[in-house]
Amino acid sequence: MAQEQPSASASLAGGSALSSDSADALAPAARSLLPEAMTLPDRALLLATDLNRLLAPSSATGEIKPGAAPAGEGRIKGMLQRALALLGTPYRWGGNSPEKGFDCSGLVGYVFRNALGIELPRVSREMAKTGELIRDRDELSEGDLVFFGRKGRVDHVGIYLGEGRFVHAPRTGKDVTVSSLDTGYWSGKFMEARRVEGI
Repeated sequence: MAQEQPSASASLAGGSALSSDSADALAPAARSLLPEAMTLPDRALLLATDLNRLLAPSSATGEIKPGAAPAGEGRIKGMLQRALALLGTPYRWGGNSPEKGFDCSGLVGYVFRNALGIELPRVSREMAKTGELIRDRDELSEGDLVFFGRKGRVDHVGIYLGEGRFVHAPRTGKDVTVSSLDTGYWSGKFMEARRVEGI
């Protein structure tokens, strides 16, 4: 007799620090559309596909859609697509490649280097000294770096996707994921944001 696999939301209910992060749980409508046997990496791939469709500046034929983003914004969209393609990659402390896994700054550095040709410092504290400081959350733009920490010290970084969401490599035991900046665990840890020159 086959055992039923626990759903993604049930596996998060174990009391982890991220269990209240609304981005880690499926919306009620989405839960009913996905088969319970679908694995978390499969669900992450489904989310990445949907987000890529929303971010894509051109149609399937390669033609630019009317009202498509200017070239600079196209670079940012491409960078975000590169980041979202890494959803489900395991967290590894010190990791900076899809093969070895990523820590938070390794993910951000990899995406900026490979999608934009921009080299960033290796650790989040040093990244937080790069680019233009964004003082107000309402001024965030896609591609901005978002920083988190405790006791006034930066210890985590992600890439802002827009609409209050960011992609990051959260911690040991988790995979690259999309989380909410507005609610849940990460909302309370947000410290600042930076806009990197050249994007």
